[in-house]
Amino acid sequence: MDELRYWTACALLIGLPPGLLFWLCIHPFAGFWRRRGPGWTYGLVGAGLSLLGGGLFAVRSALLATEYGTNAVCLGLAGLSLGGAGALTHQHRKHLTLRILVGLPEVSPQRHPPRLLQEGVYARIRHPRYVEVFLSVLGFALVANYLLIYVWAALSLPLLYVIVVFEERELHQRFGPAYAEYCRRVPRFVPRRRAERAGG
Repeated sequence: MDELRYWTACALLIGLPPGLLFWLCIHPFAGFWRRRGPGWTYGLVGAGLSLLGGGLFAVRSALLATEYGTNAVCLGLAGLSLGGAGALTHQHRKHLTLRILVGLPEVSPQRHPPRLLQEGVYARIRHPRYVEVFLSVLGFALVANYLLIYVWAALSLPLLYVIVVFEERELHQRFGPAYAEYCRRVPRFVPRRRAERAGG
């Protein structure tokens, strides 16, 4: 179990910061990347984030010096968190193709026209994928039970919020009044109760 916890911590250590920074590089500067094209975009951003991940892995011993061992309560909470993430994944995976997940509609909208998702789970919350990401990070952090990974998980919440703000700004520009109306009807992260939805 200790080895599983360690490698879970390593995966989060080197994967989470580059994963979040990828979207922080893409969404605020989508116009710039569109002029460069997907090849340059993924090459430049990917190279920089790969260096970051490699650097974090190189100093993993120091960064992962504090850990708290295997804890049954943490594992139970991890199961709940990962179960919630899995349920969201099941609901949104039919709507999110690989090209959407890697950001092609953002960097190459002419070749990969974007579509405003409003059906399924997207009729209840606007950003199920980011809720799923946070629940996954929290769940795996509880499995790993390392101090730095808890810090990573805590920092991921405000970073995900910033990513959402940038993404929504871009979606407003892309879809105009249709997206404004969608935002009026559907909350960002937490679904409304049925009575609230029925009452408008």
